[in-house]
Amino acid sequence: MSVVLDGAGLTIEKLVSIARYGEKVELHPEALSRIKKCRKLIEEKINAHEIMYGVNTGIGEFSEIVLNDDQVQQFQKYLIYNHSAGIGEPAPIEYVRGAMAGRINVHAHGNSGCRPEITLTYIEMLNKGVTPVVCQKGSVGACGDLAPMSQIALLLMGEGEAFYQGERMPGKTALEKAGIAIPGLQARDGLAAINGANLLTAMSAIHLYDINRWLKQSEIACAMSLEALYANMKPYDERLHKLRGFFGAVRSARSIKKCIEGSDLLTGNIKMKVQDAYSMRSSPQVIGSAHDAVAYAKSQVETELNGVGDNPIFLPEENLTLTGANFQGTPVSLPMDMMSAAVTMVSVLSERRLNRMLNPALSVGLPAFLTKGAGMFSGMMLSQYTVDSLIVEQKILSAPASIQSIPAAADQEDFVSMGMNTAIKNCQIIDNAYGVLGIEFMAAAQALDFRNFTNGNGVTAARKTIRKHVEHLDVDRPLYNDHNRMKDLVESCEILEEVEKTIGSLE
Repeated sequence: MSVVLDGAGLTIEKLVSIARYGEKVELHPEALSRIKKCRKLIEEKINAHEIMYGVNTGIGEFSEIVLNDDQVQQFQKYLIYNHSAGIGEPAPIEYVRGAMAGRINVHAHGNSGCRPEITLTYIEMLNKGVTPVVCQKGSVGACGDLAPMSQIALLLMGEGEAFYQGERMPGKTALEKAGIAIPGLQARDGLAAINGANLLTAMSAIHLYDINRWLKQSEIACAMSLEALYANMKPYDERLHKLRGFFGAVRSARSIKKCIEGSDLLTGNIKMKVQDAYSMRSSPQVIGSAHDAVAYAKSQVETELNGVGDNPIFLPEENLTLTGANFQGTPVSLPMDMMSAAVTMVSVLSERRLNRMLNPALSVGLPAFLTKGAGMFSGMMLSQYTVDSLIVEQKILSAPASIQSIPAAADQEDFVSMGMNTAIKNCQIIDNAYGVLGIEFMAAAQALDFRNFTNGNGVTAARKTIRKHVEHLDVDRPLYNDHNRMKDLVESCEILEEVEKTIGSLE
């Protein structure tokens, strides 16, 4: 099935299916009609020489300069040229595909004024696997992601570069091989292709999809560590969390308890403390807060995915042109800065549980650093060093980018969202989070090897999956291979999939 883009109903999950998994896209017939209707209005206004920003005027500081008829025809080309000013390595293909899908959905409202050929060409590029080469860095997140979106728009003129069938090649060559006609740019087309926060929003959507699945795995890892540490399970009773009222905490407590169902830990036959440390008994509140943050950020990102992020905006029914700042990335960058902190916070919690399993003064009888050969062997002592290094980097990167505005364009653009910086740092924060959680999983499996009781059904499924990839640490060996395998395992979500097969969804 294809994803039908009509300006509404584009969820994070649908965007991921397009961006990551190559789902085909279609433009709803009513959306095409709206685009055509708006284009007719634009052409009438152009012919009437009505002044319209970015159509027959310059942009930014040059917005007061009116272009003559000949300049109007050439302006869009030079607009794309001078805005293709990014730097650095290419953004991952899934991010660029997500940005293109988001831009199509903006056009589908029929308020952007471009020719339908522009939107339809982007649809063809998605469906035939032509992905523009886009430098990752260079956007300040207002007026949208101008630099990266301009590199996408270069292909509309048969220029730039693209990835096609696993190769990097000139954009014109990729379009020819895929059988896609080059539409060229006419008045308004260029600005309508670039004037929105589409790349940072697509990146944020993909990140939220991955963070949600990472948080569910953090609950599985927590359950494993709780079993290894003979946790008192009263703090995971849903009734406790319902009394306070935070949905995320209720959800998290339910998921953790669900992983431990079937465990001897729930029978009362295992001796436990009256109260455990905060890193154990407050896990539902902490992970739950991250779930609540994801819910808010998702609502913001999905609003942006389905909104008209453009400037100017045309209202054909009212024969009206409105200029504003609907390209401003702050509605996405601010909640995604919160996600930086949320993922780092849950990573810190994971490290504290790891510490309790490694420290013989805190581990309720587990061997020091999870090795029976203490002194000769150091077990997982150095694994904690690695986790600490990853978390410090996360903490540094968790400083919000949305407050870091630097004025540009002769102070015409004197407040910008810096949302691309948020998105880029979240890439690294999430990547580190896979490693942090992978090492907790590894330690929890090692710790449970030293225990002798029946584990929960979800915990057992997770432990079996881990043991397919990493063996019990009997005698010391180089751990970097184990660490990298565990990081990849968490990123793949294989543990989550196996646990959910066993006990059902954790949502």
